[in-house]
Amino acid sequence: MKILDKLIIKEFLKTYFFVVVLLILVVLVLDFTEKNDTYIRNQVPSGDILAYMGNYGLYLNNLLTPITVFISVIFITSKMAGRTEIVAILSSGISFIRLLRPFLIAASLIGATSFVLNGWVLPRATAGVAKFRMQYLEKGDASTDPNIHIKVGPNAYAYISRFYKTSNTGYNFTLEEIREGRLISKLSSDLIQWDTTKNVWRLENWRLRILKEKGEDYSTGNSLDTVLSISPADFDLPENHHETLKLPELSRQITLLEERGADNVSYYRIERIVRYMSPFASVILTFIGVIMSARKSRGGSGFQIAMGFFLAFVYILLFLLSRTFAEAGTQFPVLAVWTPNLVFALTGLILYKTVPR
Repeated sequence: MKILDKLIIKEFLKTYFFVVVLLILVVLVLDFTEKNDTYIRNQVPSGDILAYMGNYGLYLNNLLTPITVFISVIFITSKMAGRTEIVAILSSGISFIRLLRPFLIAASLIGATSFVLNGWVLPRATAGVAKFRMQYLEKGDASTDPNIHIKVGPNAYAYISRFYKTSNTGYNFTLEEIREGRLISKLSSDLIQWDTTKNVWRLENWRLRILKEKGEDYSTGNSLDTVLSISPADFDLPENHHETLKLPELSRQITLLEERGADNVSYYRIERIVRYMSPFASVILTFIGVIMSARKSRGGSGFQIAMGFFLAFVYILLFLLSRTFAEAGTQFPVLAVWTPNLVFALTGLILYKTVPR
């Protein structure tokens, strides 16, 4: 059986690689065709286009993994069933669980590779895709979006009307401390600028109000250096910032946001849960794929492959829905994120009762 194990693992990985490359190339060609006029109009360098396509290809690989794994395992298993190889293997006394071993080993290798890519490689590729689109396709402004609100502490809130990335300068800055719905203090300035030499913020034309039970303390000044738990990068975070961080960086960002008491920390927590959950999808979908295509079909493997596409898309749709519910603020985000894997694992166990013995 060891020789057969090696053959199945080799064929599985080879088919998976072929399907991945084929689907990615098709999508990249369509994407290039759609954006070619924009590339020419904006005079985008060829090297930047190739780098973008490489980064986008890595992103697609992660997105299409459920589809590619399912198609690969169904293609290999249905081909073996069509040649009556599975019947011969089971007739020789080998159990179906033993037959599953090489498939699950190959799926585990794919899952482990996916974990490494998701944790350390894909975040940089995602950041590269976002940077390319902002630079050449969307033509981002030199300033961030107006009216930025950031929670910088458990009871502290910062506001800035406009922040300019090129000079690290913002206008109409306020820092408020609010406890139990009551304003404790308010620091305002016409201009705030990041001092790169001291790594501090410099406030120009500042005003400070400290409210007390009776009256208030009010002070002003021309210039003030202050330390805040934010940096210029915090004013220019992309919408998918949590997807551009490597796994260690993601954990550090979660700790930082928890110390600030930030409201958007749930996005980063869910992203970390997803990165640990995703690799298991390869094993679960492989288990279901082998069960579905283990029987010989007179019509060939076309129906199984079509069903593989359908179930893979159902998995992706269920994953997107469960992640949306988790980000919406459910009390059990881990359970919500793991729902697709749990549902498909249960489906696989039910289907297991129907396999040939």
